[in-house]
Amino acid sequence: MSGAEVGPLIRSSTRPGVRFGHVSFVWRPRVVVVTLALIAATFLLFCVSIAVGDFRLGLDRVIATILGRGDAVDEFVVMDLRMPRALAGLIVGIALGVSGALTQSLARNPLASPDVLGITGGASAVAVFLVTVSGGASAAIAGSVGLSTAALAGGLGTGLLVYALAWRRGIDGLRLILIGISANAVTQAVTTWLLATADIRDVARAQAWLVGSLDNRSWDEVRVAFWCTLVLMLVVMAIAFQFKPMHLGDEVAAGLGVRYVAVRAVLLLCAVLLAGAAVSAAGPVPFVALMAPQVAMRLVGTPTPPLAASGVVGALLLIGADLVARTALPVALPVGVVTAAIGGPFLVYLLVRANLRQRA
Repeated sequence: MSGAEVGPLIRSSTRPGVRFGHVSFVWRPRVVVVTLALIAATFLLFCVSIAVGDFRLGLDRVIATILGRGDAVDEFVVMDLRMPRALAGLIVGIALGVSGALTQSLARNPLASPDVLGITGGASAVAVFLVTVSGGASAAIAGSVGLSTAALAGGLGTGLLVYALAWRRGIDGLRLILIGISANAVTQAVTTWLLATADIRDVARAQAWLVGSLDNRSWDEVRVAFWCTLVLMLVVMAIAFQFKPMHLGDEVAAGLGVRYVAVRAVLLLCAVLLAGAAVSAAGPVPFVALMAPQVAMRLVGTPTPPLAASGVVGALLLIGADLVARTALPVALPVGVVTAAIGGPFLVYLLVRANLRQRA
């Protein structure tokens, strides 16, 4: 091999590093550029989502109002009527995207997501129980902690149960997924039984919640989802550097000084709580947590789902789906209908691709 051939080979296999004090990371320009482009696209779609409605606004008026320079009418339309819904879509999308990236990375399987592992199913079962079973303890719980908090607790309980059942001196990705699928089937069966035996008026209320919707979001719901997501994201960021070596295997991670059992448990708990916070704010919006990490991974060109880009793609998907659901269709529909219509074919694509890889 000549020297002219050796030079490019060495440069392509060596990435520059960046160090800030005791923290260092590899500089990947494509990841940074694509993530910034996704953030810009998300902000643009966020403003378009606010601008489009019965009372149309220009993007310049929306941005001016967000910056505090709008008139009284624009401020009422933007801040009081449309901002809570748009912010709920943004926060829920980020939470689902990061939650999906964590579960897929921990399980080392692109099919793993809070939907598949039964986390959203557990949250839905608890919420439907409180809606359909009137009186007694259910009414007391719904009245004291609220439906959203109870759903969050249901998702957390299901996630911890799946993790405990999958634990055998460690977590195997395939075992985690199989137990998660079983848990999801059980929670769906419980939900179906509750709907089949409930009063028809309660069933209508529960079905509206089960589809996943951003309709009529309030500032109180947005604040709860925001603070939950922010705290959990800070925890994920604090231990993300210990997460990277785990992609090389448990033995290599242990050799590098990573306490992989504790790190994996904390990250899985964060993934469960992020999914629970999203479900408590908007209901079980399907397939966003499955699609966002896979789309982000292909856009930035990394071998594993990138956390930041997955969150941004999740927000982009959810805001875009909500915009389509309420403006592009003959009848306004919940956002969950649109994400399900997109996510179903995407799941088939992943299954076919995995099957072709096994045959190759």
